[in-house]
Amino acid sequence: MTDVQLIPAPRKLNWSPPSPEYESLDAETTIEARPGTEGVARWLRSTLGAATGFPLADGHDTDNRIVLAIDPGLAPEGYRLVIDGYARRIEGGSAAGVFWGAQTFRQLLGPDAYRRAPVRPGRDWDLPMVTVEDAPRFRWRGLMLDVSRHFMPKDGVLRHLDLLAAHKLNVFHFHLTDDQGWRIQIERYPRLTEVGSWRARTKFGHRASPLWEEKPHGGFYTQDDIREIVAYAAERHISVVPEIDIPGHSQAAIAAYPELGNTDVIDTTSLTVWDNWGVSQNVLAPTDNTLRFYEGVFEELLDLFPADAAPFSGFVHIGGDECAKDQWKQSPTAQARIKELGLADEDALQSWFIRHFDNWLSARGRRLIGWDEILEGGLAEGAAVSSWRGYQGGITAARAGHDVVMCPEQQVYLDHRQDAGEDEPMPIGYVRTLEDVYRFEPVPPQLTEAEARHVLGTQANVWTEVMEDHARVDYQTYPRLAAFAEVAWSALPAPAERDFADFERRMTAHYERLDALGVAYRPPMGPLPWQRRPAPEGMTGSLGRPIEGAPPNV
Repeated sequence: MTDVQLIPAPRKLNWSPPSPEYESLDAETTIEARPGTEGVARWLRSTLGAATGFPLADGHDTDNRIVLAIDPGLAPEGYRLVIDGYARRIEGGSAAGVFWGAQTFRQLLGPDAYRRAPVRPGRDWDLPMVTVEDAPRFRWRGLMLDVSRHFMPKDGVLRHLDLLAAHKLNVFHFHLTDDQGWRIQIERYPRLTEVGSWRARTKFGHRASPLWEEKPHGGFYTQDDIREIVAYAAERHISVVPEIDIPGHSQAAIAAYPELGNTDVIDTTSLTVWDNWGVSQNVLAPTDNTLRFYEGVFEELLDLFPADAAPFSGFVHIGGDECAKDQWKQSPTAQARIKELGLADEDALQSWFIRHFDNWLSARGRRLIGWDEILEGGLAEGAAVSSWRGYQGGITAARAGHDVVMCPEQQVYLDHRQDAGEDEPMPIGYVRTLEDVYRFEPVPPQLTEAEARHVLGTQANVWTEVMEDHARVDYQTYPRLAAFAEVAWSALPAPAERDFADFERRMTAHYERLDALGVAYRPPMGPLPWQRRPAPEGMTGSLGRPIEGAPPNV
């Protein structure tokens, strides 16, 4: 090996000698964990120890060791990795920086370092003698995973946290509730999971499809599952941001507790957890009972997601998107509330609902974040916005002084198809190739330098309506998440000037890492035979929702 192929690309990498040379990692190698780095040492022993078979014991008196240390002179998530024939040194501005340096160290060892047991026991491992100095461009580097539409068991979530860490992503947006399922145990409201976590059947394909999977689907995380997920993420310096969607996307909750719905418009006792996709008309009633109910939900949520677990753990996502207003227009109760509050219309009523929880969370030291619809009607100081309908919501929020996470659906919704070919499984949305994602720019050029400082970072979103199992999630997410991770981490030039050919060259090594990790990614040449999904017998055309042409830059 005469080349070092790292993803994300570091800011600075040099061979320590003038020409490529290597040293060895072997059974005698030890780890010296200086104060504040003990957690990183545990992670190194558990991962590299499993892959190499080496004990990686504590050791301080030999050059054959890995030194982990915090250097306050570095950026908080920055690191310096030095392999020069003496003790290997991984220094970071914080424990998180040391951890990201350890991720780079793992990449340097080659793809077998990603296995769970040694495939060639007893061999020494080559380490390129390099110096790497690096720090992330953005503080918020996230992935949203929707576990409501298709439930992912806890072990799958833990696996995805490992994959995020391997790509230096540090925020896991956990979409826990929607019309199609409630996925988190709330002890004071047991029917949320007893009733709300299961649906009788599932739409197969796009909502316009005539096909159904006629079997129950569901599941949920117990409170101890959630505590485990949060702790596992924190060990990997990943913040978990939970989402409880209100006041729309709430049919599963209303099916469990019918009094939450607009009982003066429909018979809410007849509702079930929704089995279709799209936007349900069944939304929460704007009553004091509903407010008190969800305050109870959030009280338990705050205990399960402590604010000090990781840097962005103080955020709580409340959705706030796609709230259908038809029932409110017909509801005497909703209309009386509009009149009582002196509001203009149903849109203002939604804003009142969001602001209630904005203030409620703020009073408890938390920060509300929601989809960009929450801008309508104004936000309290401190609230943040996930800009999903395009760039405009983020531009508006930043100019109003609100922090923003850029995740425009036209660019980084990974449920959108990767190619226009007929072999692609269940085509949804625009074609977003690996190169398209690599050329995504999170910061709109319309923002001034001061406004751009409100862009906390960026996030890719994985909605699972047509992803029925972990293999489909893998296929849609990878390898595009590797390109996204480089956009979020690395100091790249303007989109048109980015060297995609170099990224593709480095991906040749990264595919081997993904193979070792067992990721069912989309191969560069297209889907493998078992990844394809032709139309079922007797059906013509697509069951998906492909959109032709380039996505609009809105």
